[in-house]
Amino acid sequence: YDTIKFFLVCIFRQPRSTSVPQKYSSLVRTNTSNLNNRKMKWFNAATAAMLATISVRRGCAFAPDNLMKARSSAPAFGIVRHMATIEDATSATGSETAERRPLGKPGTAQLDTPWEELGFEFRPTNSHVRVTFKDGEWGEPETVKDPYVNLHIGATALHYGQSCFEGLKAFAHKDDNVYIFRPDENAKRMQSSCERTMMPFLSGDKFVEAVNEAVRDNIEYVPPYGSGGALYIRPLLFGSGARIGLQPADEYTLLIMVIPVGDYYKGGLASPVDGLLIEDFDRAAPRGVGHVKVAGNYAADLLPNMLSKKKGFPIGLYLDAQTQTKIEEFSTSNFVGINKAENKYVTPISASVLPSITNKSLMTIAKDEGMTVEQRDIEIEEMNSFDEVLACGTAVVVTPVGSITRFNAEGEATKYEFGSNPQDVGQTTRRLYDRVRAIQNGEEEDKYGWNYKVV
Repeated sequence: YDTIKFFLVCIFRQPRSTSVPQKYSSLVRTNTSNLNNRKMKWFNAATAAMLATISVRRGCAFAPDNLMKARSSAPAFGIVRHMATIEDATSATGSETAERRPLGKPGTAQLDTPWEELGFEFRPTNSHVRVTFKDGEWGEPETVKDPYVNLHIGATALHYGQSCFEGLKAFAHKDDNVYIFRPDENAKRMQSSCERTMMPFLSGDKFVEAVNEAVRDNIEYVPPYGSGGALYIRPLLFGSGARIGLQPADEYTLLIMVIPVGDYYKGGLASPVDGLLIEDFDRAAPRGVGHVKVAGNYAADLLPNMLSKKKGFPIGLYLDAQTQTKIEEFSTSNFVGINKAENKYVTPISASVLPSITNKSLMTIAKDEGMTVEQRDIEIEEMNSFDEVLACGTAVVVTPVGSITRFNAEGEATKYEFGSNPQDVGQTTRRLYDRVRAIQNGEEEDKYGWNYKVV
């Protein structure tokens, strides 16, 4: 009776992880290898399921060998559902890997909005991936359905802002395979953020594997090919250990959540947006943390961003904090100016600017097309020489900017307009956007090796 009760409790409790320890794996193999006696089949299957469930709850690697034989002998209620979860597992430690169910199909989730009309906002999905750093080492990745985090009130993320994040996207191709765009670059950038804020970093390979699992478990939420959307991936690392004095935490939590999204700014590339030059706020200080993707950088932009929108400007452009004479970046994206007469692609270089992976990709494409790419200081008045201006980043991809308005102390406006018709998308902007999107969508050869296939 106790065995059966414990078995049922294990089966119907929500599994927190998809990996199991070796010591339990051997017991599972022992209990599932001798299935000749028909009277023992059900009991052995129940035992195997119990041990597998215990191991899954413990969060270690699992290789079930003959467990599938036990699955076929067991009654079709909780066991089958739970073992299917085990099948989905991959080992993040390189040990034996359990058999996984086939990949699902992108674009098959039921949403309350058509795929083509998705904006950039939160939507619930199946799960997120969670990895914890404790006692000096990283644990195994868990696939977690609960979208809430139980956090200590003394966590350094809450008190001292010890938190950083990343943003990347996965795209469905015409053959229904799904590819993540340049996750290795996000791994490098997150490492830089971790080093600056004294947080441990999950190694590049393990980071990419964890991202892969987050996408895989939510693959039906990847917008279908042709919809214009993508699955936005948000890795978030924060200090979850308790500290009351200013010092690094002793525990950290990495979460990887995913959300199906459309354009960040409504209309996307359809029409340019009007920007506002922000001079009464600074985005980041010299020698500060503007070059890394820490949460506080974006908290500082909330007020000026909202004030800009109230004035009718969906995007704000910051100047350098030290001299207020040089262009740095938009609220959430890099600045790029196009000088058609000189065939130049110009983008600011500054220790306070976050290096955009999208900008890096566009620079590579622009060079290949014969453009001169310059990363340098850009004075405010140089905006008069640009025929096109664009904001680029993972969230926006490329957003054309038709004008930048600057208000003086008396409230008088100076407007910098780009191109003969600021309401039209520039040819260079469209061409660069089309090229990077074609690579992301699998419509152009990925000669740079930027796409990572979800497996």
